[in-house]
Amino acid sequence: MFELLFTSFPAIIRYFQLKRRGEKMTVWNMKTAVFLWAILAFCLFLTIFYYHPKTYAGVVPFRTVSVVSQTTGPVTEINVINGQEVKAGDLLFRIEDSAQQAALKQAQADLALLDAEQAKAKDNEIVAQSAVDEAEAQLAQFRDDLKDAQTLLQRGAGRADDVLTLQTSVSATEAELRAVQAQLDLARIDMNETIPAQIESAKTAIASAQVALDFTEVRSLANGHVTQLSLSVGSPATTLVLRPAMIIIPDRPEDVPVRITAGFSQVARNTLYDGMPAEIACESNANLGFKNSVMPAHVLRVQPAIATGQVVPDPQLLDMAAATARGTVLVFLELVHEEHEAMLLDGSGCIVQTYTNNIHGTVGHIIGATGVIKAVGLRLKVLGSIMTGVGLLGGGH
Repeated sequence: MFELLFTSFPAIIRYFQLKRRGEKMTVWNMKTAVFLWAILAFCLFLTIFYYHPKTYAGVVPFRTVSVVSQTTGPVTEINVINGQEVKAGDLLFRIEDSAQQAALKQAQADLALLDAEQAKAKDNEIVAQSAVDEAEAQLAQFRDDLKDAQTLLQRGAGRADDVLTLQTSVSATEAELRAVQAQLDLARIDMNETIPAQIESAKTAIASAQVALDFTEVRSLANGHVTQLSLSVGSPATTLVLRPAMIIIPDRPEDVPVRITAGFSQVARNTLYDGMPAEIACESNANLGFKNSVMPAHVLRVQPAIATGQVVPDPQLLDMAAATARGTVLVFLELVHEEHEAMLLDGSGCIVQTYTNNIHGTVGHIIGATGVIKAVGLRLKVLGSIMTGVGLLGGGH
């Protein structure tokens, strides 16, 4: 290891001293040099591993879209296959829709019936208005006749019976006028309020029935690729979120940078900081030419909480024995070069190596320089992952 090589100079110096004196190396004359070597190696190991944290728990996260129908029923048509690329709005599958079609036709028939009722109400309003006009005209005529009869009676040329008869006619006509005015008001209420409200309700019912019918055509809401298609024609579609019909892996948004997440030991919390330089080596990018196998990155931010300490409402009391499994500090990283983002495979496992460079002075330069050892080690790890991946070191082949 490089650390042992760099700290071996006490033993090397002692070796040449003994050689110049012509003495043989023994445990006793090398013990001080070897002990000093061990102390220096330990200090170097501690410095490197503390100030340049590394983790194998890195991953390129991605989201999936679970396709779940909004209604139930047997599937009548499937329009996609596993691995197919789809666009937002593309039809995925259809569900049997006879009940929804019948509900839509019934709602449309109800609207047509209300349109006829509206026309009828318009005619009723016209009839009621005519009755009001007729009653008003008749009332005006009786009032004129009553006025004339009263004038004649005052002059002694009329009869009291005619006056009483006309007064009765006026009262009866006024009552009739009030009745037809009430009918006119009812007709106007039907025309202007009741029937329009019923029509709006019918239109809402049509829209609801149309939505229910549209639910029988399940369409993609995102651009991406179909995977884990579990449907076949005739199988029942379900609305259970935990039983999706298929999963869509959406395309990456062009305006959102790819972020790598990594879990570091809690001890590394005091060393990690925003903007900290790092290198990322994902197994899916490993190649013998080492081209783009290691990508420069930087720490975007450190999550201010550790997942294992999360407390959620639960009917059972918490047992802190579960806290013995220490969680990790979650760190978000971004690549330095945007062109590297397209080379990352979603879900790929990565080794994340960080380097401390925020310590000033000579000591800070020395600590920063020791990061070279970790950088070389990272590349050796990439070589090891290649050998493991092809089966030379007991991999999966």
